Amino acid sequence: MITRSASMEFQQIGLDAKLGETAFSAEKPLLSVIVVGETARSQNFSLGDYKRQTNLELEQRDIVYYDNVASCGTATAISLPCMFSKFDRGSYSYELGRAHENILDVVGRAGYNVEWIENNTGDKGVADRQSFTMLTHSDDPEYCGEGECIDGILVSELRRRLPEITENTVLVLHQIGSHGPSYYLRYPQAFEKFQPACRTADFSACSAQEITNAYDNTIAYTDKVLADLIDVLDAQTALTPSMIYISDHGESLGEKGLYLHGTPYFMAPKEQTKVPMIIWLSQAYQATFSIEQECLKAGSQQNLTHANLFHSLLGMLDVQTDEHEAVLDVFDKCKKEEQ
Repeated sequence: MITRSASMEFQQIGLDAKLGETAFSAEKPLLSVIVVGETARSQNFSLGDYKRQTNLELEQRDIVYYDNVASCGTATAISLPCMFSKFDRGSYSYELGRAHENILDVVGRAGYNVEWIENNTGDKGVADRQSFTMLTHSDDPEYCGEGECIDGILVSELRRRLPEITENTVLVLHQIGSHGPSYYLRYPQAFEKFQPACRTADFSACSAQEITNAYDNTIAYTDKVLADLIDVLDAQTALTPSMIYISDHGESLGEKGLYLHGTPYFMAPKEQTKVPMIIWLSQAYQATFSIEQECLKAGSQQNLTHANLFHSLLGMLDVQTDEHEAVLDVFDKCKKEEQ
């Protein structure tokens, strides 16, 4: 079968990409970690308005939490390539996405080492031209069982790699996160904070509260994983680290009779399209790039979309290119004016 994307000429983008003067002259190697969440919806983050304490760890970290971010799609196969592309939801198509380079190609061209580390079902073509490591079916006894690994393995993998990083680097960590319907497999059983939790993929065997409890346990475990990643990065003295987290889409938990995700976007409920985004910047990063974190926090309630990711990563990584649209870069207005 011949697809339209197969007949479209592949387009490189950001051919002019280069490091800005600040990144180019940084005293220590820059390490930016992009964590791609899976099926995490904003409505169940206590960093926002959720009344359950699902973010006890992150609440104790100096982060910027964005609560009003609209996803590009309601399923990973659409959202993942779209959020890394140069296109917004209105102009994105599978064919265009496959026929163009993405943000990882651009930052790699500028001089970053880029690697995708997978703990889900695949990168959906985003990392076709990058180094790639699959962790999903590892045999690590601490994190892996029943054919899959929980996301703690990403923390272990990051910790293992850190001593080897001597150049500017971008690591993409793709979580299994809150992938349903088997929510109970996404966190250690000892981490089952909200009980009773649904412990089957058959929702008909569980009450609505049990399903929500299991889902909330996945969010609380993601909270733990992200906090652990921050702590590992914050302990570095030989690198200048930063981290950004953003989920691919949300999830329905029985609202209006809907469960899971994948509803066509034009009729999808906000539970499937409103996703969390988190930025953590080390003190070394803030000093190096003259970022005013309070400025970022002041803008954290603005309405954003996955389209902001492409341009914000260019700003975060100090990559100069004509592809950059400052109006879509959350960092652009928060850099201190040079004296």
